[in-house]
Amino acid sequence: MDASTLIDSFRVDGRVAVITGAGSGIGRASALALAGAGATVVCADIDRDSAVETAADIVGAGGRGEGVGLDVSVKRAVDDLAERVVADHGGIHIWANIAGIMVEGPVLDAPEEDLDRILAVNLKGVLFGCQAAGRVMVGQADGGSIVNASSAAADVPSPNVVSYAMCKAGVVQLTKSLAYEIGRKGVRVNAVAPGFVLTGMTGRYFVRPDGTVDEEMQEAVLAPMRKATPLRSIGEPEDIAAAVLYLASDASRFVTGQVVRPNGGVAML
Repeated sequence: MDASTLIDSFRVDGRVAVITGAGSGIGRASALALAGAGATVVCADIDRDSAVETAADIVGAGGRGEGVGLDVSVKRAVDDLAERVVADHGGIHIWANIAGIMVEGPVLDAPEEDLDRILAVNLKGVLFGCQAAGRVMVGQADGGSIVNASSAAADVPSPNVVSYAMCKAGVVQLTKSLAYEIGRKGVRVNAVAPGFVLTGMTGRYFVRPDGTVDEEMQEAVLAPMRKATPLRSIGEPEDIAAAVLYLASDASRFVTGQVVRPNGGVAML
């Protein structure tokens, strides 16, 4: 394989991708990256308007995309989306389970309802996406690639986010188990485990209700995060999208059951 062929292996021309959580943050960046690399991207988000906006940006840049509303915690809705995408586009080659929520609080005081809510989205929602996509991909001659969103919280102790960390650790084991089960069918299953990334989820600490940024609070939040990473930097959604693109493309054709950790070095496993 020469250099140009290797570069071309990151292209996903002619493939159909579904991205959950595509309305913002890492999901949006991943949708834009895959579309830029040639995929037709179905942008799904519980906030349909934001998904439609991402798709509009893709189309505006000359790509192919559509936005749909989706609550990943509803299995029937996830299955219906997969069936519709197959009917409209002939198959699903890439499915990225990026949608997620955050619930905070100390372990001893974690309410059961908070646990139920985050499990429904961050773990069951990923499982539902894996099932819907996997059933399609195992029947395709060219298989497919599933990419799941885990987190550095699955690798290192994370105070006050125990429910979130439990879900993300579960995603890692789900990824490995599914990769083992369906690898012989030509379907790869991998995960990305980001460190601290500037998104709406992390921005809640310093973004005011009117959308403006409290710069003093922002620096108070980001300074210790930078200090905690060997690279002394904060991640951007595009840093994670690059890993998603790699795992979705033929550049990673010999990679399955793995966790790629774009985290600035906070966890080295």
